[in-house]
Amino acid sequence: MRRRTALQAMGTLGVAGLSVAMRSTPLFAESGDGHDWLRKTLKIGMIGVKGSLEEKFRVAKEAGFEGVEVNVPGIDVDEVNKASKASGLIVDGSVGGTHWNIRHSDPDPEVRAKALDNLKRGIEETAAVGGDSCLLVVGHGKDGTHEEVYQRSSDNIRAALPTAEKHNVAILVENVWNHFLYDHEGGSDQSVEPLAKYIDQFDSPLVGLQFDLGNHWKYGDVAQWVRELGPRIKKLDIKGFSRATGKFTKITEGDVDWPAVEAALREIGFKGWCAAEVGGGDAARLKEVADNMEAALHCSVNK
Repeated sequence: MRRRTALQAMGTLGVAGLSVAMRSTPLFAESGDGHDWLRKTLKIGMIGVKGSLEEKFRVAKEAGFEGVEVNVPGIDVDEVNKASKASGLIVDGSVGGTHWNIRHSDPDPEVRAKALDNLKRGIEETAAVGGDSCLLVVGHGKDGTHEEVYQRSSDNIRAALPTAEKHNVAILVENVWNHFLYDHEGGSDQSVEPLAKYIDQFDSPLVGLQFDLGNHWKYGDVAQWVRELGPRIKKLDIKGFSRATGKFTKITEGDVDWPAVEAALREIGFKGWCAAEVGGGDAARLKEVADNMEAALHCSVNK
């Protein structure tokens, strides 16, 4: 289930070749082979049913999901592996469970050191349960000037890269409402350039984007950003958003232009995991979410 081929191929490249390779060879190049072009996964917190972890995983699997993202660090690796094997639900990746409160951009170096330790441990745990990515919120604009937030968060990511390389787990930056790399109070026609440059500075196939389609609709044309970001996008998050009300919605509600987004994703050749990040619930609600993902992006319609 781990997708190592692209990483092994890139292992023979020098540092100078990594930037070009990152743009020409998707990190998760095999992720769609023999599968739907978009493989449905979800955040573990969305599974709102009682019972053991195995029972929760079975409900998500039966609802139409192929994968799940766990929160790290702090998981019971043996329990997760047993639940995954018994249910058939793949742990495709993880989400940092502390990155909002213990931030990589915090002015306090001790807090940043703790954030780095949590990221490293999260990467190790992710690898131990078969995942190939760890979603990261890099910091918050309130922690200092743009330059300070940029430098502090970049330094921590660079410090975590040896751990990521050791375990073949990618650090995937999510575009969230964290007042960094875009103007949160700005319009819906903002430039992709700051986010793209932030990723490109690392010159590594192990740093990319888990691009949240719904989050971005506040800031700009989602389809345009998908095309411009291209292979920097390694995985997707999906939710609905309404510019008219300024609120998040169910995936099929709101005013995101899903046909345009689907066309852009297919145009750049994206294949891989798409994670639901909406209100969860019982088995019926999870099936509704999976069906809404299908309605929005036709996940199982390979072309």
